[in-house]
Amino acid sequence: MSRVNFDQLLEAGVHFGHLKRKWNPAMAPYIFMERNGIHIIDLYKTVAKVEEAAEVMKNLAKQGKKVLFVATKKQAKQVVADKAASVGMPYVIERWPGGMLTNFPTIRKAIKKMATIDKMTKDGTFDNLSKREKLQITRQRAKLEKTLGSIVDLTRLPSALFVVDVMKEHIAVREANRLGIPVFGMVDTNSDPSNIDYVIPANDDATKSVEVILGAICEAMNEGLQERKAEKVDAEAAGEGEAPKRERKAKAAKKERTKKEDDEALNANIAGKFAKDEE
Repeated sequence: MSRVNFDQLLEAGVHFGHLKRKWNPAMAPYIFMERNGIHIIDLYKTVAKVEEAAEVMKNLAKQGKKVLFVATKKQAKQVVADKAASVGMPYVIERWPGGMLTNFPTIRKAIKKMATIDKMTKDGTFDNLSKREKLQITRQRAKLEKTLGSIVDLTRLPSALFVVDVMKEHIAVREANRLGIPVFGMVDTNSDPSNIDYVIPANDDATKSVEVILGAICEAMNEGLQERKAEKVDAEAAGEGEAPKRERKAKAAKKERTKKEDDEALNANIAGKFAKDEE
């Protein structure tokens, strides 16, 4: 069953591209026509590309991999935050911190700094500081939370990036390309799809458009997470089933040994009795 259909995409305005004069010729294969100076995206191709990307995303989630969602434009920020959080994935909706992927250890240090400040607050160290120091640390903590709060659980480089507006997030795309991290992207008619591994031709300016595409992607990821959970439960159940089985085998072997020993003792006893009678 398809996760998105032509009518859903049409209703959300996914087909609206940019003005013809702003187009990127590399997007020609995904453009259906031009109307009133605006390029119209071929939604049949969008449906196919969403399905392809969703299937890959589902498998990544099933394997327990992390996908980093990136969208710093106003129309997409909240949608991305909500959808990514619904499947437990990290996201960046404020300014992209340069070197976040290529200089990941430094980013991890900044995240650890947040944890240190939190620890100071809990163990009472924070209360012993001067008013000015408290204010500085509180501001630093708030700044770090705003920029990095949504990636606290990202302990290693993500397995993939999902980008809304690849033109605006070109730094993130470039870093991912440099490290060989696959990039999934909503690509509008004014953008270059050549650096994107999984192109989803779509209007990246409308909130509804972003919502319907991300809804399909996150639904697939949720399916992958549920399958992972089910497999884990089955594996645990199988492990629990093996223990009693081994226990029963051990008991049966012990019983067999005891029976054999009893038989040998009885035979020895009988043989001794016969020997005594003969004497």
